[in-house]
Amino acid sequence: MEKLILLLLKLCILVCVVHAVFEDQVGKFDWRQQYVGKVRFSHFDTQIQSSKKVLVATESNVFAALNTRTGELLWRHVDKTGPEGNIDAYLHYAQDTVLVVGNGRMLRSWDVNIGGLNWEILLDSGSFQSACLVGQQGIVKHVAVLKKTVISVHYLSNGHQKWIENLLESETVDYKTVYSDGNGQVFVLGIVPHSHITIVVYSMEDGEIIKQVSVEAPWLSNIPGSCVVVGQGMLMCVDSTTLSLNILDLHQQLQMTQIPLQSLGLEVDPGFHPSLVSHQPNPAQKPLSEFFLQLGPEHFLLLQLNNGQIVKLNDFKPVCNYFFIFSLFVVFLSSLYSCIKTNSNAYSINLFSADTGRRLLDTTLIFPVDPNGGKPERLHVQAFLKKDDSVGYRVMVQTEDHALTFIQQPGRVMWTREEALSDVVTMEMVDLPLTGTQAELEGEFGKKADGLLSMVLKRLSSQLIMLQAWIAHLWKLFYDARKPRSQVKNEVSIENLSRDEFNLQKMMVMVTSSGKLFGIDSKTGGILWKHYLDNVPSNAAFKLMVQRTTAHFPHPPQCTLLIKDKDTGLATLHVFNPIFGRRSQVTPPALPQPILQSLMLPLIDQDYAKVLLLVDDQYKVSAFPSTKNVLQQLQETASSIFFFIVDSNQGRLSGYRLRTDLSTEQVWEVAIPTEVQKIVFVKGKRPNEHVHSQGRVMGDRSVLYKYLNPNLLAVVTESTDLHQERSFIGILLIDGVTGRIIHKAVQRKARGPVHVVHSENWVVYEYWSTKSRRNEFSVIELYEGMELYNSTVFSSLDRPHAPQVLQQSYIFPSFISTMEATLTEKGITSRHLLIGLPSGGILSLPKMFLDPRRPEIVSEQTREENLIPYAPELIIRTEWFINYNQTVSRVRGIYTAPSGLESTCLVVAYGLDIYQTRVYPSKQFDVLKDDYDYMLISSVLFALFFATMISKRLAEVKLLNRAWR
Repeated sequence: MEKLILLLLKLCILVCVVHAVFEDQVGKFDWRQQYVGKVRFSHFDTQIQSSKKVLVATESNVFAALNTRTGELLWRHVDKTGPEGNIDAYLHYAQDTVLVVGNGRMLRSWDVNIGGLNWEILLDSGSFQSACLVGQQGIVKHVAVLKKTVISVHYLSNGHQKWIENLLESETVDYKTVYSDGNGQVFVLGIVPHSHITIVVYSMEDGEIIKQVSVEAPWLSNIPGSCVVVGQGMLMCVDSTTLSLNILDLHQQLQMTQIPLQSLGLEVDPGFHPSLVSHQPNPAQKPLSEFFLQLGPEHFLLLQLNNGQIVKLNDFKPVCNYFFIFSLFVVFLSSLYSCIKTNSNAYSINLFSADTGRRLLDTTLIFPVDPNGGKPERLHVQAFLKKDDSVGYRVMVQTEDHALTFIQQPGRVMWTREEALSDVVTMEMVDLPLTGTQAELEGEFGKKADGLLSMVLKRLSSQLIMLQAWIAHLWKLFYDARKPRSQVKNEVSIENLSRDEFNLQKMMVMVTSSGKLFGIDSKTGGILWKHYLDNVPSNAAFKLMVQRTTAHFPHPPQCTLLIKDKDTGLATLHVFNPIFGRRSQVTPPALPQPILQSLMLPLIDQDYAKVLLLVDDQYKVSAFPSTKNVLQQLQETASSIFFFIVDSNQGRLSGYRLRTDLSTEQVWEVAIPTEVQKIVFVKGKRPNEHVHSQGRVMGDRSVLYKYLNPNLLAVVTESTDLHQERSFIGILLIDGVTGRIIHKAVQRKARGPVHVVHSENWVVYEYWSTKSRRNEFSVIELYEGMELYNSTVFSSLDRPHAPQVLQQSYIFPSFISTMEATLTEKGITSRHLLIGLPSGGILSLPKMFLDPRRPEIVSEQTREENLIPYAPELIIRTEWFINYNQTVSRVRGIYTAPSGLESTCLVVAYGLDIYQTRVYPSKQFDVLKDDYDYMLISSVLFALFFATMISKRLAEVKLLNRAWR
């Protein structure tokens, strides 16, 4: 009986602890969008007549299949980040696709019907550099580029897998090309820059080396586009020094024939290095005899190798605003190419015959120009023969902003995928504007009335407007109820965007690495606006700041994007409206000097815009906006404005203050020896974070007060010594005003990457312990003690006592990708750590598990404080994953924002995918549950009301009768 009671008690405890997502709640408060990234290779699957998919391999190391009708993702495989997962070569044959990944280290075969892996072979454990795939007559072949030992050739024939491995001793040969003559021999071509070309002939039967010869080529450099295989085994190379073409017959292997470009009547643009472009869309066919020669940035030639003679087919020069050559492709043994040009309103694509240069009839495809997108960068064409033997085609246009647009003739846009969202670098959430009635009501309190009568009239007009809006809303509901459900549109647009009652719906402003800005509805994930910045450098760093929110009606909200070139340090400002995406009418200042630091001040101008302070490399300060009012405020508050500058190369962390004349003065400096350790990053507290309680109630009813320093900086350093025994991670807690080191800690035999969360009075950081070979969390909490020094104003200049520091470490059973803390409006709700895992899960870990005061031995006081007994291991519970089965690949950042409800925190995780949801760290203590029985409560209230009225009437009758007695 006791065992049964104990079992029932355990079941009750489990029921109370476990939280799950019901089936009807999936997608109700969250959404996920999956992306593939910038496309590098593509292939339209035409093996099956009913196939409606296009296969893509991207620069994000993703191999996927897209539905050509809708653009939806059919299946996707995400490889490792970095060079280990690079997709170097792509080859499609029949129902299989062969990929070379990891700089030639791995060869994989995929079944494109189901996206399953057929087989995988490790080519070499050394360092491969690149790869090339060429196929002919049903044979798939591969050669990998290596520096040392192994060349592997693989092929598929009649569905059977065979493989050959040979060792080839080489010095620094870069093997980049492979060619088969169709007679059982494979030619592997390697380039020794400024020396010779190595040709190795293999036998496809047994893999033996038949012949190995070298052809002198001292002029040849290892530049992309130097050599291509054209026609029947002819190697074509271009020499940028002598401006000549060199031809080598791979079958005879004698010497290269030099043909000067001048003898062909060709001239290279001054300062341009000519390059060759050869396209082989179908590896099962022979290489085409046509190829492109680029003589300038916008000057292309279409040439043909015919019986050893180079024939000029067409000369392309910039004859219009924008001109782009795609590639060659074959339709019914006819070589075609496509070109695209534009006017002010639309792009036009045409097909041309490679032999004659004539445009094919009825092949013009016209589609509109996207004013908020980039120019076309590449075309992926699927050409086919129609029933009347005419040529038809579909095209997937890839633009500079990484967007994919699928178009059918004569210009019908089927779908568009914004693949720039696969690389979000920063984001902000902005409150939505008020509705017309809400704004009218706010206007009553935002302006001073002339008198009592005007205030009454204002109130009556506001109530009339609200009554009209309510009647219009009821009529719309009645009108939509009479329509079929399929005709009712619930789409969100900018016109009907408005703030909800609890401020749960916001505008997500996202900035991508390609320089494209997006405005996304946080409720549905729909893109409401987008804007492409075409002048953004490729290595730019972005910082997004909200200068004015929607709370200052009628002033529109304002965001400022700081775009900084990492090499030169030069920066530009892009000011825009985050709700509509339009560029602001405010002209930002020019920034001719490199920018070292930017900070948002709590000062506002007469239009309620926060002041942005910019510090250049001469330590001169400029403000935006720079009105008289702003400059006057800066001069008055200059003594209280401090900032810091980090120079990680020199190992210096310097603090400055602003003078009354708006010049700067250095007040402190912390030097870290770069030969021992380097500064990884510096992290402060979030400016919009609120702390509800100044202290922590102990078990004996005393209060332990928190050390709440808003100027505290967490400086993370890592040792430069790569030796495992001498590696370490250091963390410094520095006051950003005085430069005083509050606390320092060292984790020996540890290395990065380090992830840090800095909030309230605690710092949590994660690292890899090389001694124990595991991931560990370390938490630091700071307290002032049992007496509060100053309960009103904190000042870094008046802190005589050092805080009490508590620190503890824990073991975490997984690597992490990123980490962030929850954020609520008033700070009452308990804190949770949101941890992005490499597996794609997002873990919500309560901060109470990372409490340094967790006791080893439980006492009466620790029970009073609800402290969890100390255990070194942190357990990952499946119910803590806030994204259940919605995997988020390659999480790079987690953004949290408060809502109007104190219990609710909005969370956005971005990486290769984007996932948005809500979390409730202390449950929904201020919200009624979804299954709340309104009917029962209403019935009880009405019953009590009528019972009260009846009882009252009966009591009155009883009193009246008693009075007449």
